[in-house]
Amino acid sequence: MAAKRKYVRSDELRAAIADLVDANHIIADQGVVDGFGHVSMRHPTNPLRYLLSKNVAPEQVSAADIMEFDLDSVPIDARGRSPYLERFIHGAIYKARPDVNSVINAHSPWVLSFAANKIPLRPMHNKAAFLAGGTPIFDIRDHFGATNMLVTTPEQAEALARALGGSAVLLYRGHGHVAVGPSLRVAVFRAYYAEFNARLQARSMALGGPITFVEGEEAVLADETMQRVDTRPWDLWKAKVKAKSKGTSSGRARR
Repeated sequence: MAAKRKYVRSDELRAAIADLVDANHIIADQGVVDGFGHVSMRHPTNPLRYLLSKNVAPEQVSAADIMEFDLDSVPIDARGRSPYLERFIHGAIYKARPDVNSVINAHSPWVLSFAANKIPLRPMHNKAAFLAGGTPIFDIRDHFGATNMLVTTPEQAEALARALGGSAVLLYRGHGHVAVGPSLRVAVFRAYYAEFNARLQARSMALGGPITFVEGEEAVLADETMQRVDTRPWDLWKAKVKAKSKGTSSGRARR
């Protein structure tokens, strides 16, 4: 009987997985997700695969939870781990968007308000300039009738990916939003600042009067700049997560 092939991870893959674990913890710590939601990244050496955690809350993700999938969202090496029901979102977007290397499905509250009211998010400040390309709103009921509002089939995911088009963010009525980026850090940045922008936009709309949005060439220039400095907020958010983790560990040790 042939020996079972051992699954070996390269140094590059291990580094990517470490970043993906950090991304999960960051978006949980920053309130972009709670017990639900997920973040993936395209495989660092194989663009026809992607990495995503098993079915666990983002705050609890560890390196051992990270699974590898093909673009049909079939696990490559499940080893008994159960995947997210909505993993198809990730595979469908990676198929449709070669420029995308990270996908986040989030449920932050202010963005949800805009999705429910079917009001597009528009950039209020330079850090949300990526919204200037438009924020399409996906309503699964328009495509599939009454559902449980989860994207759990390839057909549903393909409809969502078509709705996303070339945008950076998609609002999903009654569910949340999807943020994508050319890198993991940019996707995390966009998921966070989509929520930040939604709060600002709602407050500005409540004040009444005309709103001056970031648009046109200034939006393009601002987004290009923000993508070059994405390490700055990433390092801050990561340090906060590590500090909290260290404090929790110290507290347990004292007890």
